[in-house]
Amino acid sequence: MDDTAAGTAAGTAAVEPAVPADAGELLTLQRAAYVSEAQLYGDPFIPPLVESLEQMRKLLEGDAVVLKAVLGGRIAGAVRAQFSDHTCLVGRLVVAPDLQGRGIGGRLMRALEEAVAGRADACVLFTGHLSEGNLRLYRRLGYTETHRERVAAHLTLVHMRKALVPAGTP
Repeated sequence: MDDTAAGTAAGTAAVEPAVPADAGELLTLQRAAYVSEAQLYGDPFIPPLVESLEQMRKLLEGDAVVLKAVLGGRIAGAVRAQFSDHTCLVGRLVVAPDLQGRGIGGRLMRALEEAVAGRADACVLFTGHLSEGNLRLYRRLGYTETHRERVAAHLTLVHMRKALVPAGTP
């Protein structure tokens, strides 16, 4: 049994690249995961909830890095990243609502950081100011707040950054 199969059998999600065939399941997962954010901010039209299947497919067919966590045959979580020069722009970390709090989000973030370490000097991301669970996770993973940006009366984005250690550095 390989490490991936062993990890899945033991209840640890296996992290692997997402493929275009995953688009529908990823979009369903994303919508389920972001409902609580929409409720928290009183906004049912946040971008993750209005992204289309076609947009998701294009993302998966493009040069973005999209990782998925697979547990028990289903996609349990996902994260995506794009690049701006030598900076990794992390987006849409999602975990199935019934599987949150089991370390899947942290595992996805660490796998993403490892995957982009040779291409980026740092990872940046943002989350809403009321999203305490997200803020705790990112701080625990070593992200520090760089600034806040008020984008609406009900929403201030908290921007965070983490420097990456170059691949192959001890």
